[in-house]
Amino acid sequence: MLNQPRKRPAWPFVLMGSVLGLAALAAVGTWVYGAYSMSDPATTILAGIRIDGSRVSVKMPNCPSDKVKMVEVYDSDSEKLLWRANSPKTSEGKRGAITLWNADDFLKTSSGAQPKTLPANLDISVTFAGVEDGTGDVFNVRKVKAAHVPDGQYWTRDGSRTAAQIDAQLNCHDSN
Repeated sequence: MLNQPRKRPAWPFVLMGSVLGLAALAAVGTWVYGAYSMSDPATTILAGIRIDGSRVSVKMPNCPSDKVKMVEVYDSDSEKLLWRANSPKTSEGKRGAITLWNADDFLKTSSGAQPKTLPANLDISVTFAGVEDGTGDVFNVRKVKAAHVPDGQYWTRDGSRTAAQIDAQLNCHDSN
């Protein structure tokens, strides 16, 4: 019995294999989560903007049953509120086609006047009546001014679009 090899217990190897297996699964899971969360989603919704001289107009996508409640315009770089308006009066405004700084189109607006020089980036958001949701986008003013957008269309990150094309991005289930 003196020359027999000593048996080593198997549990340290099983334990070490289990730990390595779990670590590998955790690494793969973390990588998959990171790749998924950092990828550009295929459901990016585009908003549109036009700048014609001093007139700035936007088109925010919405379904026929959605009615714009409020629009806000911020200087994206400083996060300073430039203008806010509530309750559009026009049917176009209620459908997300809004001329910014046009107080006559709204029941209530902030006192902010349109800046003589627009900031480099405008952050524009709208909220809809009866819901907490809204939509918005940040627009590079220099890029928008440099674009040659046909009449009746808006500049988007993916090229010119009509108001109908902007709305068509949404999967609306309305009978309107």
